[in-house]
Amino acid sequence: MTDFRPKFITFDCYGTLTAFGMSALTRTLLADRVPADRMEDFLDDFEAYRIDEVVGAYQPYPEVICNALQRASKLWGIEYRDEDGRAIVDAVPSWGPHPDVPEALRTLAAHYPLVILSNAADSQIGANVEKLGAPFHAVFTAEQAQAYKPRFQAFEYMLDQLGCGTGDILHVSSSLRYDLIPAHDLRITNKVYVNRGYEPSVPYYGYDEISALTELPALLGL
Repeated sequence: MTDFRPKFITFDCYGTLTAFGMSALTRTLLADRVPADRMEDFLDDFEAYRIDEVVGAYQPYPEVICNALQRASKLWGIEYRDEDGRAIVDAVPSWGPHPDVPEALRTLAAHYPLVILSNAADSQIGANVEKLGAPFHAVFTAEQAQAYKPRFQAFEYMLDQLGCGTGDILHVSSSLRYDLIPAHDLRITNKVYVNRGYEPSVPYYGYDEISALTELPALLGL
């Protein structure tokens, strides 16, 4: 990839750049209802329902979170409280970057326009991007696209707004399910998987793998 010069480097935000604090907060909020030794299983179910919520017709981000939490709670036979879902949504703008992110982004931004495509609401993403400490050419959200990743519509919206094709970008994410699998299916050739341990690596989907964002500049010959 050292010879590839993308027109844009595009990133997933939450989990890839911004440290994703949803599991930690959910553990605290539901500690009175889910036993500690079963909490990881509950978090897996909560995540699965979030994925299910975003693959259908667009709905606002707070509804995605609250609906997924309500459905997971029903599955587990525990009380669902609206204030728990609202607390999770309200916390999102407070999350900052992974430690390896700001320096790497500043290096990359000196050479390439940086873009974010995020499963976010317009009202929340600005605070997270500001904490990343680097300039971005554009930030696109699910609210703007009226679709969440992994739906193709989200990626197509970004490409249309940038006025480029699938071969013109380098897409970077820590999630295969939300980003790299649909990017593969859309024939986005140049992809990087930041393996933060969220999902197992599946090389079939044709990406370069790194363990920290600080490895990305060298991958591009910088």
